[in-house]
Amino acid sequence: MILGARARINCDALKHNFNILKRTAPGCMVMATVKANAYGHDLKIISQALEDADGLAVARISEILDLRDAGIDKSIILMPGIISDYELNVVFEKNSDLVVHNTEQISLLKNRSQGSIKVWLKIDTGMNRLGVRPRQVGELIHSLRSIKCVREIGLMTHLANADNINDHKTIHQKNTFLQFTDKFDGDISIANSAAILGWQSEILTPKKYNNNGDFWIRPGISLYGISPFADKTSASLGLQPVMKFEADLIDIKSVSKGDSVGYGGTWTFSSNSNLGIISVGYGDGYSRHLPSGTPVLLNGRKVTLVGLISMDLAAVDLGLNSGDKIGDKVILWGEGLPVEEIATYAKTTSYPLVCGLSQRVERIIDLPKIN
Repeated sequence: MILGARARINCDALKHNFNILKRTAPGCMVMATVKANAYGHDLKIISQALEDADGLAVARISEILDLRDAGIDKSIILMPGIISDYELNVVFEKNSDLVVHNTEQISLLKNRSQGSIKVWLKIDTGMNRLGVRPRQVGELIHSLRSIKCVREIGLMTHLANADNINDHKTIHQKNTFLQFTDKFDGDISIANSAAILGWQSEILTPKKYNNNGDFWIRPGISLYGISPFADKTSASLGLQPVMKFEADLIDIKSVSKGDSVGYGGTWTFSSNSNLGIISVGYGDGYSRHLPSGTPVLLNGRKVTLVGLISMDLAAVDLGLNSGDKIGDKVILWGEGLPVEEIATYAKTTSYPLVCGLSQRVERIIDLPKIN
């Protein structure tokens, strides 16, 4: 055993979540989102395990290179598009698909005389991030169809507020998108995790879009067993956590009433207790914003953080009569302690917590238990 924090990756849970999403959207193609090191879970491990996905969505050229170097031959879609001829050359050389969202990207394609590529035209239906304005769509579709290296065109948009099922902006965005999908000769994509799990009747009805192509869903956070909704747990959605983030108890000492802990002495014990030190810190991506009182799991019970998290270590109050031993495993989040719960203590969402794990955190494939 090597001292430090580890992220155990349960590929069976990943496949379970994939099947839940696939059943929720029957007949749809799946573009699995594996950007940001597969939301911190490990790009290679996750992509190899997603053998039934129809495509993989990434956000950086480096992710395309890593996937191809790992022997992944599945369709890869570069979501933010490109800003240079160099990036465009990589997309062609690595046989990837490209999202375009501005006229400069289309100009780069026009200058290319060789190769063949599928292009997704992204439409801004109200998120006001990436995407062409609705008034430009007809002209740009025509322009893309005239480019020799573009073999196929799809249409895509992104929903801004789908994680709030009471927000009617999602319906407005869908209706805007419908203006361009009617009798469109190509694939379309609109549904992220929140749309798949919260807007089935409104969003996941391919016939509504009346296009002559496939309907693609784009699950991200839900693939990893994390709820996209603030008011719903992953368990209530039938999802299983893919990551178990854990460390070790590496020291135990008795403390007295009035003793303080760590930098700045921000926590003072109100009674005698036992203090545990665990092998995780913000150098591993364990957020320094997690306050005293944040739970961790140790030997089947919750104990809480005390004092500030340092770069390599964190402290917990074990209680006066604890029977814990040096070397015991500490679960920081995962099965039994959802990352969504930890996110509430950090006053953030689950996304930056799982994506924020550093490179020094070893990702380990957690093999299934044999009964």
